[in-house]
Amino acid sequence: MNYFLYICSIMKQKLLILLLLVAATAMGENPKREFRGAWIQAVNGQFQNIGRDRMQAMLTSQLDDLQKDGINAIFFQVRVEGDALYPSQLEPWSRYLTGQQGLPPNPYWDPLQWMIEQCHARGMELHAWINPYRAKTKGTTALASNHEYARHPERFFNYDGLFLFDPGIPENRDYICQVTCDIVSRYDVDGIHVDDYFYPYPVAGVPIPDDASYNMYGNGMNRNDWRRENVNKFMKQMCVQIRRTKPWVKFGVSPFGIYRNQRTDPKGSATTGLQNYDDLYADVLEWVRQGWVDYNIPQIYWEIGNKAADYETLIRWWSANAGQRPIFVGQDVNRTVKFADPYDANQHQMNRKYQLQRALPGIYGSCQWYAAAVCENPGNYQEVLRQVYHNTPALQPKMPWIDKKAPGKPRKAAVVWTEDGPMLFWTAPKGDDELDKAQQYVVYRFGPGEKVNINDASKILCITKNTILALPYQGGTTKYTYVVTALDRLQNESKAAKKKVKL
Repeated sequence: MNYFLYICSIMKQKLLILLLLVAATAMGENPKREFRGAWIQAVNGQFQNIGRDRMQAMLTSQLDDLQKDGINAIFFQVRVEGDALYPSQLEPWSRYLTGQQGLPPNPYWDPLQWMIEQCHARGMELHAWINPYRAKTKGTTALASNHEYARHPERFFNYDGLFLFDPGIPENRDYICQVTCDIVSRYDVDGIHVDDYFYPYPVAGVPIPDDASYNMYGNGMNRNDWRRENVNKFMKQMCVQIRRTKPWVKFGVSPFGIYRNQRTDPKGSATTGLQNYDDLYADVLEWVRQGWVDYNIPQIYWEIGNKAADYETLIRWWSANAGQRPIFVGQDVNRTVKFADPYDANQHQMNRKYQLQRALPGIYGSCQWYAAAVCENPGNYQEVLRQVYHNTPALQPKMPWIDKKAPGKPRKAAVVWTEDGPMLFWTAPKGDDELDKAQQYVVYRFGPGEKVNINDASKILCITKNTILALPYQGGTTKYTYVVTALDRLQNESKAAKKKVKL
């Protein structure tokens, strides 16, 4: 009987994935440019005191899986509570790494540098994920002597067991930006990412204890407006200082999924949950209007049909309010597969969510909460990414406000026959400015009679840092056209170098 139930379960899983594949395939070709991210968090304690070798093995396994899943960007949490998962002269080693704040790893290593190398080797961007204001989580019982709280306790407040950098104190903005730019200046990160924690999530009956900073810096403003202005100033300062340090490093945010409810603001969404603007003092749309962020990843973690915060309502609202910055949708893997598609009870909600994501304007990809959940493959989520939604490579969405100049095209493309078979070689284009230098190359292949169309993602063989590619030899009777383009740091794409060869 147990064996029979097992077989039925396997058949049900196969039927489910078949339904998803059929439905998804009907959507057509995958886009050539799409952000495909995943969060790797430290705050859940998954790395705490497990040691270098186990942590590297865990991350290697995840990154190998995610590469096969088509993920092209990783958000790696490196600052949880005014601490560091990397060597810092400003902040102590994180207890979420070593088990004790301030204690260096033994054997000594640099998780951030290691992750940058691992991600770049797999063709993924690495965005350093920081929590700007949180200084102590509830589970932390002792802060290191070199924690900023030990130096300036008057710049913090305690809120329901959390310690936070008071956003109303200008020195805190300066300090957090100093920490961030230290990362940017010392590491080859592709981006800096902040999450949804600004002013604290409200606890019923517990006021925010910021009377001292408000009395000193409020200047008679309405307190709620003053709090929002404090966060606005921080986001602007962070953007400006990152740009000055390394102009190509992206700055993005993943806010809570509701900006405002209609009952508060007629322009808000038809939802009834907590609000960024009113409860967290995070005016996300203002940051977009002012160009202080390069991307926006609202955490739309709810299911389609949720009474308080319906996924479809929210993704349509964010699409309509995207402004001049791309929206990448924050997708909750486990919640997506937990609930049935309201239009088809035989499948979960993954396909419906991706249909919306790809159909609505202003949305240029998604980010998976969280990486380990993808790798666990609940409801065949990972398998559908591999077989359907991410079965062709994707370049990053363009960000012309940072840089829109394409690099020169690859030079001296040639096919050389070696004892290991035919090899396609090319030479890097010249580039004097860092933003103009080629960082990667896209190789396309077109068969006999096929028109060269580099907008067709299905023709991408690979995205590589190398300037050599082994070609498959099949008897030398079929003529193929290979096309190579260069990508700069912002993945602006050069003109094409073409080479025809019989294989």
